[in-house]
Amino acid sequence: MIATVIVAIALTVVVIVVIAKTAVVVPQQSAFVVERLGKYYKTLPAGFHVLIPFFDRIHYKHSLKETAIDIPEQVCITRDNVQVGVDGVLYLKVMDARRASYGVTNYLFAISQLAQTTLRSEIGKIELDRTFEERTHINIQVVDELDKASDPWGIKVLRYEIKNINPPNDVLAAMEKQMRAEREKRATILTSEGERDATINEAEGRKQEVIKGSEASKQLQINEADGKAAAILAVAAATAEGLRSVAAATMVEGGDQAVQLKVAQQYIEQFGELAKESTTLVLPASVADVGSMIALAMNVIKGKSEPQS
Repeated sequence: MIATVIVAIALTVVVIVVIAKTAVVVPQQSAFVVERLGKYYKTLPAGFHVLIPFFDRIHYKHSLKETAIDIPEQVCITRDNVQVGVDGVLYLKVMDARRASYGVTNYLFAISQLAQTTLRSEIGKIELDRTFEERTHINIQVVDELDKASDPWGIKVLRYEIKNINPPNDVLAAMEKQMRAEREKRATILTSEGERDATINEAEGRKQEVIKGSEASKQLQINEADGKAAAILAVAAATAEGLRSVAAATMVEGGDQAVQLKVAQQYIEQFGELAKESTTLVLPASVADVGSMIALAMNVIKGKSEPQS
C-alpha cells in the first residue's frame, strides 16, 4: 500500500516536471528561440506553446521592445588635434530573433563597441568648433554605419544621440575667451550700425524739413502773387468802373459843374497834404492856378468820354 502511494507521488512529480518542461507562455513583445537536440528549431511568438520534453528547450529569450544602450564616454581626437570626451545613448530593436541569437555572440556589446569606433571616426573628420553645431550630422552618420553593420544580426538601429562633448579645461577657457570677444565684436558692430542709422535718419529728417520748407515758401509766394494779381485786377476793374461812372455823370445836366467841384475839392485837399509834408515847397507857377488845373482835368475827362459816347 505504501509502495503504491510512493509510486503515485513519483508519477505526479514526473507529470508536473513534464508539464513544466513542455508548456511555455511567451510574454507580449518577446520571442523565444527553441532548439531541438541542440539545433535551431523555431522561434516562439507571444502566447502559449507546448514543447516536446527532453527534445526541445528554450535557448535564447529576446525582448522585441526598443532598447536604450548607454555608450560610455570615450576620448576622441578632432581634425585640429584636440582631445574631447564624448558619450551618448543608442536606441535599437531586435527585428529577427534567430539572427540576433546566432549572428553574433553578444549583439549589445558588439553594437556598443561599433558605436564607439564609428563616433571616433566621425569626430576626427571635423574641427572642434564644429563638433557642437554638427551634432545632428554626427548622429545621422553613426546611425547609418551601425544600421549597415547590424543588419546581418537582425538588429535595427533606430537613432543615436550625443549626450555630452567635454573638451579639456584649457580649451574651454580659450573657447570662452573667443566667445566673449565675438560677443563684444557683435556689440560694437551693432552700436556702430545703430549710430550710423541714427545719423542717416537725422540727415533724412533735415532733408525732408528743408524740402517741406521750400515747398511751403514756394506755395506762399504763389499765393501772394495770386493775391496781388487779383488785387490789381480788382483795382483796375474798380478804376475802370469809376471812370465809366464819371464819364456818364458828365453827360447829364449839371454834370460838368459837379465834376469841376469834385476836382477842385480833391486838388485843394492834395495841395494841403503837400504843405503838411514840408514847410518849403518849389512848385511850378501853374500849380497855384486852380482854374487852369480844373480846366486841364475836365479836358482829360471829356477826351476819354467822347469815344465811349
